[in-house]
Parts: sequence; C-alpha cells; structure tokens
Amino acid sequence: MDDINALIRLYSLANAVEHEGQASPKSVLGKLLAERPELRASVQQISSMIDEEVRKINKMPIEKQKEELDQMDYQKEEKKEEKKELPELDVGRNGLVVRFAPNPDGALHLGNARPAIICHEYAKRYKGKFILRFDDTDPKIKVPEKRYYEWIREDLKWLGITPDKEVISSSRLAIYNTHATKLVETDAAYICTCGEGWKKYRDNAKPCPCRSLDKKENMKRWKMMVSHKYKEGDAVLRVKTEVDAKNPATRDWPAMRIVDKPNHPMKKTHLWPLYNFASAIDDHLLGITHIFRGQEHSTNEVKQRYLYEHLGWKYPETIILGRFSLSDMMLSKSSIREGIEKGDFREWDDPGLGTLRALRRRGFVPEAIRKIVVEVGSRPNDITISFENLAAYNRKIIDASAKRYFFVAEPKMILLKNAKKGVVKAKVHPAGEKTRSIAVGDRIYIEKDDYDKYKGLEIRLKDFCNVKLGDTAEVTGYEMKPTPKIHWVPEKHIVVRVLMPGGETLTGVGEPNILRAKKGEVVQFERFGFVRIESKEKSSVGAIFSHS
Repeated sequence: MDDINALIRLYSLANAVEHEGQASPKSVLGKLLAERPELRASVQQISSMIDEEVRKINKMPIEKQKEELDQMDYQKEEKKEEKKELPELDVGRNGLVVRFAPNPDGALHLGNARPAIICHEYAKRYKGKFILRFDDTDPKIKVPEKRYYEWIREDLKWLGITPDKEVISSSRLAIYNTHATKLVETDAAYICTCGEGWKKYRDNAKPCPCRSLDKKENMKRWKMMVSHKYKEGDAVLRVKTEVDAKNPATRDWPAMRIVDKPNHPMKKTHLWPLYNFASAIDDHLLGITHIFRGQEHSTNEVKQRYLYEHLGWKYPETIILGRFSLSDMMLSKSSIREGIEKGDFREWDDPGLGTLRALRRRGFVPEAIRKIVVEVGSRPNDITISFENLAAYNRKIIDASAKRYFFVAEPKMILLKNAKKGVVKAKVHPAGEKTRSIAVGDRIYIEKDDYDKYKGLEIRLKDFCNVKLGDTAEVTGYEMKPTPKIHWVPEKHIVVRVLMPGGETLTGVGEPNILRAKKGEVVQFERFGFVRIESKEKSSVGAIFSHS
C-alpha cells in the first residue's frame, strides 16, 4: 500500500500543478488505473484514498505543490503524436507538375484550400512545380472580378504557398483559338448551328446534320465565328466524341461559344472557350503530370480524354478528391454572394463564413488549416468536419502563445469589504513567468451568471483573493482554497466589444492591459475564449470571437 499511496500522492500533485493548484480526483484515478490496471478490482477503496489525498493537496499553496513535485523528480509524459502524411504518388523521371485552378469569381473558402494545400505539399515533397492557373474564361455566368485575383494571391501567400508560375487563362485566348482551328482542320470538331434543337439529337444518340459537313464548310463556319458573323446562340464548336456514348453529357460536347456582350474584367472579345476546352489544353501545354479534382468533375475528365485522343496527347494522372465541407458554415461561393446581396453577410470575411478571409479574420492560423487538410488526406469520399474539430487544431497551436486577459461580457458590480487595495499580479500566460499588473480598489465586475450561481458561497477571484459572494463581498483570505474560481475586472476598466459568428456584438468590460495587445493579435479572454484584436481606441477595444 505504501507504493500505491506514493503514486496517488505523485499523480495528485502533478494534476494540481497542471491545473493551477487544484487536482481532480477523477483525473488522478484515471492516471493511476492506466498505470496499475490490476487496481480496478479495488476501485472503491482507491477512490476514497484519492479523494482524501486530493483534499489535502488542494489546500497547499501551489508553490509548495511545485516544490514537492520537483523533489519527486517527476517527468511529465509527452504524448507521441503520430505524424499523418499524404500517400505517395507515382512520379516518373520527368518530375511532378501540379496546378491549382480557381475561378476568380469569389473569395477562396476552406473547400478550395484543400486541393491547393495538397498540390503544394506534393510539390514540396517531390521538388516539383506548383502552378496557379486562373480559370477565368466564363464572362457570362461565373463572372470573374478584378479584386478576386488579388485576394486569391493573398490567401495562397497566407497559407504559405508561393506558386512557381502563374497563368491567367483569359490571356491565352489566341492559344485556344489555334487549337480549335486545328481540330476543325483535322475533322475532329465541327460548327453546330442547331441551337436548342441539338439536344434532341443528343438524347436520341443521333448525329445532328452539322456533324457530317465537310471540312471546307466547317472551316467557313469557324471563320464566321471568329469574325463574329454569327451571334450568341447561333453557333458553337463541338468536339467529336461517340454520339451513342453511355453518358449523354459527354456526347459531342461544346468547346467554343460566342458571347455578344461579355462581362469580363480583362477581355472584351466575343469568342470564348468553355471550361473543359481551356482546362484540358492548358494542362497539356503547362506539363501538368497530376490533376487533383473533385468527384463532380469525373464527367469532365471523360470529355477531356476525347480531346487528348484527337490531339495525340497523354492524359495526366488523376486523383479524385471527395467534397470537403465544414459543418454549420457556408462554403458555397454562389450562396455567399447571394447572402451578401441580401444583407445576410457584410462581406466575404464575415465571421460566420468559411472563407479563408473570414477564418483569418477570426484568428485561425494557416498551420491549423494545412494540418487538418493533410490529416484528412486525398481520399475520394466526401467528408464533413465540424467547426469544433477545426478549432481544436487551431487551439493546439495558438494556446501556447496567446496572452491571457480578463473580460466580463455581462458585468455585475461588486463592492469588496476588507480588500487590500493595490496591485494584483497575474500571469500573462500560465506556462511563462511574465506577469501583468491589475490595479484594484474596493469595487470589481464579475459575470452576472457567476453572481447568480455562487451568491452566498465562498469563491476565489482568480489571482486575487477569496470572498463570500454578495452585493458586498467580504474578503475571507488570500491563500489558495479548493473553491470555485471566477474571473473579474477592476473598477478602472476599458470597454470591450466582441463580434460573434452570428453577427451579434457582445459589449462588456475588460482589464486595461488588453490595450497592450497588438492589432491582429490573438489572445484568450479567460473563461470566455480566444479572440482576435481588430481595433483599438484610447479606452476601448474591438475583437472578433475565434473559438472557445
């Protein structure tokens, strides 16, 4: 029993030191049973022994606890974290070239970040190339905007991604036109003027009349498309496939179209390639070896392979990524845009959104996003992660450096009786030695919920003193006691406004030291959560809630 008593004493001290002087009997019991599973048969007796030991240790000043623990030469166990990595790729002698091809029609969100991060991770591993290709050849539906080009560059830089090369598809229209001409000349494509009537032929697996026209007639029609003799809807360039292909969507798919009034920030021409045509040609000309694409693009791959066969090209290796979603947060660019137009969201960095700009504004760090993407991996099945899961990754990184401050969201003023006036010293961070000074008088603010919960009981004002709580709270001592601990704010305070994810703003009081935090810094408001400081004035601070 002496051995067991010694272990209980050791684990109780260790748990107390880890939790600001207050050990938890349940935690101590769990640690002991993990070390000595044979004691499970005597768990009732062991629990009583632990309860008694914890009561004694929790009455000790934390300095004494640390001193005794040091004498025991206790070494805290460091959990070995299994490093999760992306699976290996088959990379040939020519090396690896990958691309990230966003449409600059909105800000990047967490789902967009996944292929970008995966491509970059592989480019680093195999010393390959990462190409940023702006897929911006839709001047009609998913219309690009100038600001989004720069936002995407900023978001990638924030994620730690520096492209080896940048390509803007709308600046390569002459290249697409050249390849379209080649396809017409080789009878691999034709100009279709059937309009909406073409769908009838497609659905019945029959060729339309335009398909059988000779190359001379098709070239004539193509030149009319190029010179804008045809108007929007009059003619499209179609790539020849199998008219009876199993999937009707792949039958003679459209490659080039006419847009009479293009709404594009870079080009005002009338002749535009569709997604599959521009993307497939660029992938070949840029030397892309591996394509990471969503499951929804599987049909597009079938279409593009027909084009590669016509041109005698080898198709890149394809890795399918399932849809990557964040629960309770909007990721769809079209839905976000609609929400902004309706006034549901202020902008693309609204804290309720899952865009990278919103997450960055809330205080998420790129390391957390990269880590969760790598650990999820390149699996083909859809996956939805909870916001709490993402927050856990972020918390693990920022907790080690985030400064601690007191903030009271719903303040209740308390008069202190017999309190020593002066300065209270509190740690800036639990793991460090640096302290912050809080001037105290005979009045403080505490949370109204704490007041309602503990009124009439003895509680400890964190880092300060013990009081019997009431409208007038009598100080009962300054030593550590096994009583509930609550945070507080001195009478001399600043106003703190915290923007919450739902759009509401909590206005409360905070200790003046919060003004020392820098703009953009992530700090922890004790017993409230992590926040990012967004604005500062002489006697007030604006912050955005990150997570608990």
